[in-house]
Amino acid sequence: MERVTRLSTEKAVVIFTASNECPMSHTVTTLFSGLGVCAAVHELDKDPRGHDMERDLARRLGRSSPIPAVFIGGKLVGSTDRIMSLHLGGKLVPMLKAAGAIWL
Repeated sequence: MERVTRLSTEKAVVIFTASNECPMSHTVTTLFSGLGVCAAVHELDKDPRGHDMERDLARRLGRSSPIPAVFIGGKLVGSTDRIMSLHLGGKLVPMLKAAGAIWL
């Protein structure tokens, strides 16, 4: 969907999430905040076209529950499992640096 593609490039890190206190969304946004990343966060349940965007993200990720969906440098990286795997493997910070999301 064009809207997801456009929004995914507005900052170095873009997170599509839900505002209903989803623990996975909270975990991902807290991780990025703790790393000093100022991510753009789009709460799909508050967007009039959120349901359409959620379907598009589910298609892109190949899973029925795509929230949260994280884009870094305009590229879809994945959901919580992928982000945590990258972080624990020491690959997330270099990816964030390369995208200009963090400098140190």
